[in-house]
This record gives sequence, C-alpha cells and structure tokens, in this order.
Amino acid sequence: METVSVSRTIAAPESTLRDAITDVEPFMRTAGFDEVVVEGDEIRLTNRVGIAELQLTLGLLDLDDAVLAYEQREGMFESMRTVYRLEDAGEAGVRVTATTDFALDVSLVGDLLDATVVARQRRRELDAQFDSLESLEE
Repeated sequence: METVSVSRTIAAPESTLRDAITDVEPFMRTAGFDEVVVEGDEIRLTNRVGIAELQLTLGLLDLDDAVLAYEQREGMFESMRTVYRLEDAGEAGVRVTATTDFALDVSLVGDLLDATVVARQRRRELDAQFDSLESLEE
C-alpha cells in the first residue's frame, strides 16, 4: 500500500472550506481531471494521459472524522481511498489534510505506471485542489 498525504493551512473560515470541499463536482474539477460526473454517491473521473484514458468510478463514504471521503469502485487500482480532514489551526486558519492510500492492480496497469508516477500525479492533483481552496482566503 502506498500513501500520498498533503496538508496546508488556509486562512479561511472552516465553514467556507467545508462548503467548497463538499461541493464535490467543482472541487474534483479543480484537481485537473478531464471529466468529472457526480451522480448520487458516485463520482466518475476521466483523465487523459498521453494516448491513454484512465477512468475511475468512486463511491462517497460517510466517515465521522472526514469532510469528504471516497474509495474506488472500479478502475486501475487494486484499492484506493482518499480522505479529506479539517483541523482548527488557531489564528493561522484551518489545516486541510488529504490522504490517499492506494495499491496498484498490476494486471491492469503493468509497466505503463508505477507507484512513484501515480504518487507524483496524485500530489499534483491534491496541490491543485488546495490552491483552489487558498483562493477562498479571507
């Protein structure tokens, strides 16, 4: 199992950040995915990488300590779960943390992608989402 975790303190009210993150479709678009479709508790993502088109179907999870959580239902991973949490950072604002745990399905991915490439891409996606959250600062 591989883990990618990104944290950032953002000087915006917690309610503003919570609202932005839980508005799932626009929030997922800020990660740079080519297509995002949200229907009920399902998220479908498409990302074009070179000549390849990667598709993931995610299911939203209801976790007590998370503002947003989802896991793969269908896609290239053996397993994949991402959890976003908010924590009061005092006068500095709110600490936003996103953690993705994943295991690659080698039979689907093979030599095209390895864990290092996936982790690097995932970090870019999370950073892009956090950049969008920073635009909400007071």
